Amino acid sequence: MATSIRLRRLGAIAVVAGGAYTIVRNPSFSSNDRGDKSTALDTFRRKIADPFAVVPSRATQEAALIGSSLSNPLDILVVGGGATGCGVALDAATRGLRVGLVERDDFSSGTSSRSTKLIHGGVRYLEKAVFNLDYGQLKLVFHALEERKQVIDNAPHLCHALPCMTPCFDWFEAIYYWAGLKMYDLVAGRHLLHLSRYYSAQESVELFPTLARNGKDKTLKGTVVYYDGQMNDSRLNVAIACSAALAGAAVLNHAEVVSLLKDEGDGRIIGARIRNNLSGKEFDAYAKVVVNAAGPFCDAVRKLADKDAKPMICPSSGVHVVLPDYYSPDGMGLIVPKTKDGRVVFMLPWLGRTVAGTTDSNTSITMLPEPHENEIEFILDAISDYLNVKVRRTDVLSAWSGIRPLAIDPKAKSTESISRDHVVAEEHPGLVTITGGKWTTYRSMAEDAVDAAIKSGKLNPANKCLTYNLQLIGADGWEPASFTILAQQYVRMKRSHGGKVVPGVMDTAAAKHLSHAYGVLSERVAAIAQNENLGKRLAHGYPFLEAEVAYCAREEYCESAVDFVARRCRLAFLDTDAAQRALPRIIEILAAEHKWNRSRQKQELQKGKQFLETFKSSKNAQFHDGKH
Repeated sequence: MATSIRLRRLGAIAVVAGGAYTIVRNPSFSSNDRGDKSTALDTFRRKIADPFAVVPSRATQEAALIGSSLSNPLDILVVGGGATGCGVALDAATRGLRVGLVERDDFSSGTSSRSTKLIHGGVRYLEKAVFNLDYGQLKLVFHALEERKQVIDNAPHLCHALPCMTPCFDWFEAIYYWAGLKMYDLVAGRHLLHLSRYYSAQESVELFPTLARNGKDKTLKGTVVYYDGQMNDSRLNVAIACSAALAGAAVLNHAEVVSLLKDEGDGRIIGARIRNNLSGKEFDAYAKVVVNAAGPFCDAVRKLADKDAKPMICPSSGVHVVLPDYYSPDGMGLIVPKTKDGRVVFMLPWLGRTVAGTTDSNTSITMLPEPHENEIEFILDAISDYLNVKVRRTDVLSAWSGIRPLAIDPKAKSTESISRDHVVAEEHPGLVTITGGKWTTYRSMAEDAVDAAIKSGKLNPANKCLTYNLQLIGADGWEPASFTILAQQYVRMKRSHGGKVVPGVMDTAAAKHLSHAYGVLSERVAAIAQNENLGKRLAHGYPFLEAEVAYCAREEYCESAVDFVARRCRLAFLDTDAAQRALPRIIEILAAEHKWNRSRQKQELQKGKQFLETFKSSKNAQFHDGKH
């Protein structure tokens, strides 16, 4: 099986060599071979895993939306291209429904790209469940732990298990956290990633060299290490969107809903007026049900149906900072269970750097939220108590803010029902809203939303939900050692400043990055680096290659410089200043791919710089460097 996958993949790479992909159908996937015995799940697995598959073009996707009509509507139109919205599109398409999705900015441009990067079951919810005897909280944990395992299994190249260390400065803490995390293991059951365990103070410092032996006027007694999942969030989101496209969904980013269409007779929502934000053109898309998955902006969509709709969203600001890699060892996170004001702060290795966060404070809803200086200082203060290295504000490479869409159930009698769980509601006929929840449970949230949409529109799906065991694009056949194929079989052809083309080695860092970012499709990117002389790094000290810009423009609906620097590669989140230096070259490659004129290139540079100014690195932030 592995050999046949490898041979098919090599055939797919050969198609790439000219620089533009040609759609070639693999004979082994013909409809005759599938036959009637093949299950629906097998069919969609093959579609998504087909090494010759190419996502439909943006023009094709837009035409599919425009082609819907009052007499021939889509089954479901999804508004919002975050994790949940793209999850709804994938779920609905694999049930055999006609589905479209529109996102006014880019896939994962909002909350879904600004997470803590954890796929977690919710240790804190378990604590609440035990102390408050709250079965509802316990069910949340059971459910999240099950979904955690599935997210990792369905996209193993983008997700992995991560050990997290909890420092204990007295023996009561050690016993308390050990017992609590053993219960976490027990609740996980067969979905367990790895068993938690206790480490002595000496063992802990060997595992985490920057951990302080003395803190809070106490001496470190030891640590308890447990496991949760970690992900590359926006790349996972893009993988869901592209998988949905391969499954038959018409997904379109940079397409904004400007109004909802209503039936003149009964007032039911029957579609939406959509503006293509790249061309400025508007069109109508008709659907039996509209699913509102706009995250923090879902109230704005609800008000298009009913201007008097009461708010469902209680927005909360989550701020994170990125620090150099020496703050934490590769492969071990640190969790501070209780800060001075009772909050939890994480410090996690991520893509070769350290991400620390998060805050939880009230905020207003904006398209580009910015972190406040006091929130950044709070995070740095919280971690400094636990480290033996001086925590400096000048070390902050990037800082960002995301808006959590905490949900209030519109049917609830009081606001006390604000929950980390999700809410599905149909307040207006034809408009199903899904909001709240968290990244870990995006798949089951989507399943609930599609179930509600089927009921609302009296739809006839060909089969039940298939996404539980459905691997995403790039996952089928991927293994942790897959990067060695890239390192051994490809070179990075680089164009020097003088225009001369010179070969460069496909080093381990670049090969590992490509393998984890694109899964089995990384060979397509490596082929572009080799055959089109795009093997140069985009930024010094980072593994991102010029070839990725071309690939993402062709294969991942990357339509702007910000799309690439923030969501396709993570340079904006890892190092704002490096991202700014890489912008001109990124724009140059995208201009060649999308045929941009000089005016558009200048506009892209300006937009890119404005976007990066919202990431408060030490160089673009105004602050008084006191103890930091």
